[in-house]
Amino acid sequence: MLSGQVSQDILNPTVAVAVDKDRRSTLTIRWAVENLLVSNKNLILIHVKTKHGWNGGSHVEANGGNVDDIFSRYRAYFARKGTIVHEEVLQGNEVHTTILDYINKKHVTNIVLGASSRNHLLRFWTHDVPTMVNKAAPDFCSVYVIAKGKAQSIRPAVRQDQASPIPPKLPSPLAHLINFSHSEQEEDGSKPPRVKGEKNNDQLHQETQNRSLRNSLFDSPTDHWDSFDLQSMDITRVETVDNKKADNEVVRLKLEVEQTMNMYNTACKDAASAQQRVDELKQMKMDEVNRFEQARLAEEAALALVEMEKAKCRAAIEAAEKAQKIAEKETQRRKHAEMKAKRESEDKNRALDVLSNSDVRYRKYTIEEIQIATDNLSNSMKIGEGGYGPVFKGKLDHTPVAIKLLRADAAQGRKQFQQEVEVLSCIRHPNMVLLMGACPEYGCLVYEFMDNGSLEDRLFRKGNTPPIPWGVRFKIAADIATGLLFLHQTKPESLVHRDLKPGNILLDHHYTCKISDVGLARLVPPSVADIVTQYHMTSAAGTFCYIDPEYQQTGKLGTKSDIYSFGVVLLQIITARPPMGLTHHVERAIEKGVFADLLDPTVPDWPVEEALGFAKLGLKCAELRKKDRPDLGKEILPELNRLKELGMKCGLGQWHTSRRSSTPRENFN
Repeated sequence: MLSGQVSQDILNPTVAVAVDKDRRSTLTIRWAVENLLVSNKNLILIHVKTKHGWNGGSHVEANGGNVDDIFSRYRAYFARKGTIVHEEVLQGNEVHTTILDYINKKHVTNIVLGASSRNHLLRFWTHDVPTMVNKAAPDFCSVYVIAKGKAQSIRPAVRQDQASPIPPKLPSPLAHLINFSHSEQEEDGSKPPRVKGEKNNDQLHQETQNRSLRNSLFDSPTDHWDSFDLQSMDITRVETVDNKKADNEVVRLKLEVEQTMNMYNTACKDAASAQQRVDELKQMKMDEVNRFEQARLAEEAALALVEMEKAKCRAAIEAAEKAQKIAEKETQRRKHAEMKAKRESEDKNRALDVLSNSDVRYRKYTIEEIQIATDNLSNSMKIGEGGYGPVFKGKLDHTPVAIKLLRADAAQGRKQFQQEVEVLSCIRHPNMVLLMGACPEYGCLVYEFMDNGSLEDRLFRKGNTPPIPWGVRFKIAADIATGLLFLHQTKPESLVHRDLKPGNILLDHHYTCKISDVGLARLVPPSVADIVTQYHMTSAAGTFCYIDPEYQQTGKLGTKSDIYSFGVVLLQIITARPPMGLTHHVERAIEKGVFADLLDPTVPDWPVEEALGFAKLGLKCAELRKKDRPDLGKEILPELNRLKELGMKCGLGQWHTSRRSSTPRENFN
């Protein structure tokens, strides 16, 4: 019975681990399981809940919280390891005293603690739980302090617990076996016990011998125990361990005192440096005060000098006022003479400008004729407003005309005026608006009057006008392509419109369309008019959503730049929708098979197949890259002429006959 009791205390020691909420507890538990639970799979987890101070008559928990959360995080790990865990929650005022009471009460033989996170100097002056438990733990308990998954310090037990007393006399080989692990730790108190896989060959051989000897001794008769004096050997070993512990404690305290002195010397040096800096700042402040005083004296001297100068200035002003009164009469006489000379000079320059602008290519109108034709530019005669300026309806030479007046604050108005006069006075085409004359002095352009206004107004039914039939829309598209091809084939240089949009396409009473507003047009040499080479412009011009993206990005202009704008116009003709994102909407509708839903709903009898081909042609014209767009004369115009003939066959002539009886709209853009 005695041998069985001793072997059970040695092979199945009690292992307890103190845990808290931080990550150090996880590393401490892992170390205890891997190094202390070799044969015994039982483990005790201890958590201490402390209370400090009073708050309204009740204790305040220093480390309160849900205790079950502390233990639950480790249960999966213990299940994998096959470890049986007992969870203990202790109540106390101090953590270390509560742990020590539990060790004495439960006769714990091994206690594992996580190292404090405070630095070395702070632990010296504050209550460090691992250090205080290590010092005050009973001698039958081994204390392990773990830091970052490794043993920071180990204090081995020097005697067995009295709850399982050791026989007074044991054979010498058994005593050596019982104290084998302690003797290794006594040789180096700071060295942690070796974990599995770290033992050398000598240790493995010694453990094998000890295990064989222990088995033989436990099976031997009890009379062999009387021949050894185990008590005397234990007393000597305890004294040696206590001496070594005292020496190690003295060395540790010496190191801590030395570190404290080093920190004190460093603090003294920092204080001396700070005092020196304070003295320097005081000296700088005194220097600043001296400079401020000198500046104040200089300012007072300057103010006195200013007062003297003010007195002199007042005297000079009084003298000047007398002289000014004498000179005012002479100034009035000179002013009248200068105004008279200026009027004469302006009249002379105006006459020279008229002579210099005497171009026989177009009719010259005076501003008086323009005012008479427009009832002195009355608002009742105003029929439109554009970026260039207002547009008025009038009658010149017994002919209805549209008069576009240059706005005074137009930035590029004069330049566009000259460009439009230059282009329209040199070309004649049924699908180009007719310039009847101009007033160059005041920037007035006189066009033939278009009864049905702009294509934009008719598509969006401005003034609640009736919708345009699909056949007429196909005819308008063919007319636009014809006029645009005429501009591109102008000799000797191609002409690019640069601002083609429904607002610049006018309709007469027969819905014959004519292209207008060529003020932004540019002549492109024949060598750069094709799709291979483009004419580089310094800045892009046109209207947003109609400008060629490649031209807008690179500044390279060509006849294919107008094809992109024409593609957007084609899509608007059949959908009557704004240009923003129109190409994307049409592509999506074609892909989903719902293209018919995008057609203008005001036209009930759309030929869907022909309209789909019309839309695909518009999408090809609106390709992002110029080289992907079709040729106007070879591909686009033949297809549009085919659709135009289809519309003529479907009763377009009868629609024209009915339109003649209606009152023409007086709208111009």
